[in-house]
Amino acid sequence: MLAETLAAIRPADPRAIAEARAYQDRLTKPRGSLGALEEIAVRLAGAAGATPPPMPEPAALAIFAADHGVHARGVTPWPQEVTVQMVANFLSGGAVANAFAAQAGVSVTVVDVGVAADLPEAPNLVNRKIAYGTADLSEGPAMSVDQAVRALEAGIGVARDLVASGARCLITGDMGIANTTASAALIAVFAGRDPAEVTGRGTGIDDETFDRKVDIVRAALRTNGLSGALTAPSDALRALAAVGGFEHAAIAGFILGGAAARVPVILDGVIAGAAALVAAALDPAALDHCIAGHRSAEPGHAAALAHLGLRPLVDLGLRLGEGTGGLLAYPVVCAAVRVMHDVATFDSAGVTEKTV
Repeated sequence: MLAETLAAIRPADPRAIAEARAYQDRLTKPRGSLGALEEIAVRLAGAAGATPPPMPEPAALAIFAADHGVHARGVTPWPQEVTVQMVANFLSGGAVANAFAAQAGVSVTVVDVGVAADLPEAPNLVNRKIAYGTADLSEGPAMSVDQAVRALEAGIGVARDLVASGARCLITGDMGIANTTASAALIAVFAGRDPAEVTGRGTGIDDETFDRKVDIVRAALRTNGLSGALTAPSDALRALAAVGGFEHAAIAGFILGGAAARVPVILDGVIAGAAALVAAALDPAALDHCIAGHRSAEPGHAAALAHLGLRPLVDLGLRLGEGTGGLLAYPVVCAAVRVMHDVATFDSAGVTEKTV
């Protein structure tokens, strides 16, 4: 499934991009007056290979949930069972992501790719469990390469299913206590940054815990021999397996699946940013189908976005995850495309353009 998906991904269509830029300039507004909104519409036109691009609605949020063996190293004050408890909260509609999704008219699907417990069946819960959490990344690989591929393909499968059910925009979400530690390790590797620069305070930790977290990220890179540059997709898979989480792998697959279907993918925060680095390493063209929903307060997220060359739409100091930043950005993305569909041109409206 992974090979088939990678083969189906196409880069942005330069002709559609040129047509979209030209069309933007004919709309009844000063050229460039909508700022980043114009770039979003042009980007989506290139991704879809059509001008105007299709309206990105309806949208679907997928929250990928998993646990992490590195939790045992004391990188967060939150107990691991919070992952299970928050999954139940998502399914009952009580989380911030649910509130934002309801406001934006977005469906919510929760995907178990590695929660360290058996979850009861429930509507909108998809079981794609690879294992009961990863191993401790500071002592060796967090997962095997085979498990990483299976998690990638789990994300691809979810993207395919959501698109088949009518979704025309995908939004990434995550849940996993200690997953910012794995994110920092992935970003350090794929963006070539020092762990101290890309490790953040996650759900809120004191200075002592933060210092321990940085040391553990360094140990993970050292133990797994990840000091050199990544030069091939096989290197990316090995790095993902070494220090990633099952939700990172699944989100990377989700991105690839959306790109293969030419459906835009709105990225959430630092976990999605780390996953996008993996997806881009496997196929750079996947990025042409991505939009950075927001910039997290986590320092690693800014580093990931800079490496990916993506401009975030929202910057509100969020650090919650769940897909909340992506959900807030979704109406902005829709508005950008709506302009291309509904705003008159100077010719059709009989409005005189400015003289040079």
